[in-house]
Amino acid sequence: MRQALRGLTTRGRAFVAAGITASLCALLLGQKDLLRVGILLIALPVVAALVVGRTRLRLQVRRSLAPDQVPVGTQATVELALTNQGRMPAGLLLLEDRIPYVLGHRPRFVVDRVSPNWRRTVTYPVKSDVRGLFQVGPLMLTVADPFGLVETSRTFTRSQHLLVTPRVYQLPEVRLGADRAGSGENRPRAIASAGEEDATVREYRDGDDLRRVHWRSTARRGSLMVRREEQPWQSRCAIFLDARTMSHHGHGPSSSLEWAVSAAASVGADRIRRGYVTTFLGGPTTLSAISHRSSTAVHQPLTSQQLLTECATVEEHKYSEIGPLLTVDRHIQEPSLVVAIIGACNSDDITSLNRWRTSQATGVALLLDAASWAVGAEGTEKAARLAAQTEATENELRRNGWRVARVQRGDHLPTVWSTLGLRSGRIA
Repeated sequence: MRQALRGLTTRGRAFVAAGITASLCALLLGQKDLLRVGILLIALPVVAALVVGRTRLRLQVRRSLAPDQVPVGTQATVELALTNQGRMPAGLLLLEDRIPYVLGHRPRFVVDRVSPNWRRTVTYPVKSDVRGLFQVGPLMLTVADPFGLVETSRTFTRSQHLLVTPRVYQLPEVRLGADRAGSGENRPRAIASAGEEDATVREYRDGDDLRRVHWRSTARRGSLMVRREEQPWQSRCAIFLDARTMSHHGHGPSSSLEWAVSAAASVGADRIRRGYVTTFLGGPTTLSAISHRSSTAVHQPLTSQQLLTECATVEEHKYSEIGPLLTVDRHIQEPSLVVAIIGACNSDDITSLNRWRTSQATGVALLLDAASWAVGAEGTEKAARLAAQTEATENELRRNGWRVARVQRGDHLPTVWSTLGLRSGRIA
């Protein structure tokens, strides 16, 4: 009852205020008829609060989201199955499902009467032009009296998540010279004069099983050595996405960051489809997460689903250097192909990229010309400075053996990707 009285609407409060005023005036003026009116105005909200407060709904809600993962700009459908398991009827109900504004307007449904064993199914569409992981729900139920004097709200606890993934393009088949570069630990190696067993051991790394320790080689070399794992000879690809705020311009779906995220998802999906063991760096993984997780956990091979999930949740960050984000254990990864999707870099960043790429690996860089995404309000002088930094970055990467494709606003990713093959002189 108290909760219902606290749920008085503006109309209900106006009725109570008018009733009190009419009653006081009736007492001062001695008007019995006016006193009856005042009592009636006060009694109506009280009775309405009593009716709403005694409403005991046992409403069950089952939500289904089909599909629960969609690319940007694709519609999904939310279905709510409502069932009244109680024996008491109810009056006017207002149902509102809480969704982020990027998915559209909050859907509202009005039910005029709920009888015992009442069932109803309602659906509504959701669509987002922005990637991300969005919470759909929970459902909020508002019970009101027929006169709109009192209403109380109750919120269900269950909700679901809709994953909106970046747009993935079908890339042309371009030979990058890394297809036959195996990275398994059983690839051919030169046998040292110290003995044949040295060809099948390596240095101990954190997380290795102590039962694999090779004590003869450990005693000879003076450092802990373990037997190599027998792994298939398989190509590996490591992808780095530069998500620094300083590297991007533009806002919303048309920003340079969204182009870069779409490129990372497309390249990663393409490499996974071609049989590469693929890892992804620089996305939602923060510096604090890297410092608390081992390189094996951070850089484990991804499935296509895991890659899309990571790309969907990428956010800009304000770290100024690339180096701390490239925490790759080279002994674990040894990628034959590294793909860097970056903005303008300074000399320290380029040094970190060169250290990340081994001499045997093919290095591919998609260099974003952020100046082409800069709007006029940001100033032509700043755009010119960005263009000069991008030019210097491209020249430096090429001098260090990288294959570079410079990207401007409006460029189509499959076309940009095919130019890397043209420059290498080999297209499948």
